[in-house]
Amino acid sequence: MLISPDDRLSFEKSKPGRRAVRLPAERFCSEDPLKSIPQGLLRQTSIGFPELSEPDIVRHFINLSRKNFSVDTHFYPLGSCTMKYNPKVNEWAARQEKFAALHPLQAEATAQGMLQILWELEEGLKEISGMDRFTMQPAAGAHGELTGMMLVRAYHASRGETKRAKVLVPDSSHGTNPASAALFGYHVVEIKSNSRGCVDLEDLKAHLDEHVACLMLTNPNTLGLFEKNILEITKLVHRQGGLLYYDGANLNPLLGIARPGDMGFDIMHINLHKTFSTPHGGGGPGAGPVGVKKHLIPFLPGPLVEKTPTGYHWASLSPQSIGRVKLFHGNIGVIIRAFVYLKTLGKEGLRKVSEAAILNANYMKEKLKDTFKVATEGPCMHEFVLSIKSAGARGVHAGDIGKRLLDFGFHAPTVHFPLVVPEALMIEPTETEARETLDRFIDAMKQIALEIVTDPDKVKHAPYMLPVRRPNDVLAARKPLLSYRDQLREKVLLAEATI
Repeated sequence: MLISPDDRLSFEKSKPGRRAVRLPAERFCSEDPLKSIPQGLLRQTSIGFPELSEPDIVRHFINLSRKNFSVDTHFYPLGSCTMKYNPKVNEWAARQEKFAALHPLQAEATAQGMLQILWELEEGLKEISGMDRFTMQPAAGAHGELTGMMLVRAYHASRGETKRAKVLVPDSSHGTNPASAALFGYHVVEIKSNSRGCVDLEDLKAHLDEHVACLMLTNPNTLGLFEKNILEITKLVHRQGGLLYYDGANLNPLLGIARPGDMGFDIMHINLHKTFSTPHGGGGPGAGPVGVKKHLIPFLPGPLVEKTPTGYHWASLSPQSIGRVKLFHGNIGVIIRAFVYLKTLGKEGLRKVSEAAILNANYMKEKLKDTFKVATEGPCMHEFVLSIKSAGARGVHAGDIGKRLLDFGFHAPTVHFPLVVPEALMIEPTETEARETLDRFIDAMKQIALEIVTDPDKVKHAPYMLPVRRPNDVLAARKPLLSYRDQLREKVLLAEATI
């Protein structure tokens, strides 16, 4: 195998002398701007930027974008991620120049509108969650969890209870829960699920003692089930002096229906980028405001926004505050989108969001339960989990089904998670998908089920219709090929290994 000139030409689009635009220097500067830069700071050789015309550039990036999956182009039933459609009015608001050009260090008097948004969003989150105050600083859900663990430690330390070193985590929890607790130095103890997929109360009781600092829990849980014993769970933990942390990743089916604060939780984070519509595929952006009950307000990171007769102001840090957890005041673009989302929907709209999300999930579950095994019996909330363990006899795994769905125009569900379900497919349709889309997905799943029986190799080697087939998942994450030069280097190494 040799590398031909055509391989290089297929990647290289630059042609010497081509330009997209030329700006006349005299219109912007009366003298050469490079003269004011010290010689030692000037680049001595050309950086080698590609030379392209404007049509070349536009067509290159448009063609790349058409090869991507996105929430705007495809259905994303990515369980636990709530990849709902993001209304374009949210985007319009977030990119307004008077928001985008704000600087976090400018005077309060010149940023009253932004401070008002932070204040009003907090008031809305308090009403939705049942919490008493929020910090907007955390950048995402996992960052909110870490902030929560810092609050837990600060609270117990203020009471002289430094021996509380255990954090209890259900076996069906999100992986970030035990990771966040362990990262902050806590000893993580797993709590088993019962036969119905909820917290096993007897196992919980067996691990409750004076060393427990916190129980981290989400409700509904990762199996899409509402913890019917949640009030008893919170009472048991509080009775032992522990705190309860609510992972807000699954808040979408509770809006206007139930509040974590009323269930007995002391701390929670809300994924604004999930529940309030800034899809986070590709690793960002995110925002994970953390809310607390009254007894934990003094420990919140700050500064917090206060409303006074003279306007909105940054309040002084409490002496017990854990300090900042992020430079400045959070991911403002996501915060603005969430604010617009809440204002446009209102109370009644938010409740309809949850009702539609629950309806869509139960509709899909009922339609698929005779084709694939459902992990738990009974109604679900916003998501449900299938197990395709039986397909293992034909060499087909959950990830293979996810790959095959790409050929039907659907992003994969969450695969191989939660870990308590063998060969899991976790499916969350969200409220933004029409019944016709759900029916097409259901038909695709039934077609794949037939292929598993009649032609399993077709599933095992999918996808067939995408520009990239099956990359090595480990190498793609650890050693991504980010440029054509990287790809050429890999081809050369492969050629040398073949010779």
